Amino acid sequence: MEPIRVTAGVITENDQVLITRRGPKENNAGGWEFPGGKIENNETPQECLVRELKEELSIDVAVDKFCTEVNHDYGQMSIILIAYYCTIIDGEIRISVHDKYKWVKINDLLEYDLLPADIPIAKKVIEEYKKHSHKDKKQKK
Repeated sequence: MEPIRVTAGVITENDQVLITRRGPKENNAGGWEFPGGKIENNETPQECLVRELKEELSIDVAVDKFCTEVNHDYGQMSIILIAYYCTIIDGEIRISVHDKYKWVKINDLLEYDLLPADIPIAKKVIEEYKKHSHKDKKQKK
């Protein structure tokens, strides 16, 4: 079976990152994830993120740099999860599909019950955050 192509938006603000919890009627209910969704035909991953984050969170985003890509097999289906850093440019977060959202400290990401495909993204985000915060500390001296 062909893997499903899915996007994830990594939205960071002031040393925190936005994660959302899947609602009770969703697959993998109760699992935390980076918000995003399935890429439709003739849609780029970036276009998908803009559409999905508007539909699911009522926010407009700018899609910034590529973060990472994860291949994961959930048994009943396999996905290719493509993550990009995003910046909120307009709107207040209002959830529709998820039952909760949370801004969490980047270093605390792995303390949450993240979906398996989202864990490598979290690790990459933490790794990049540590690199940049280390550089910032050196520059301030």
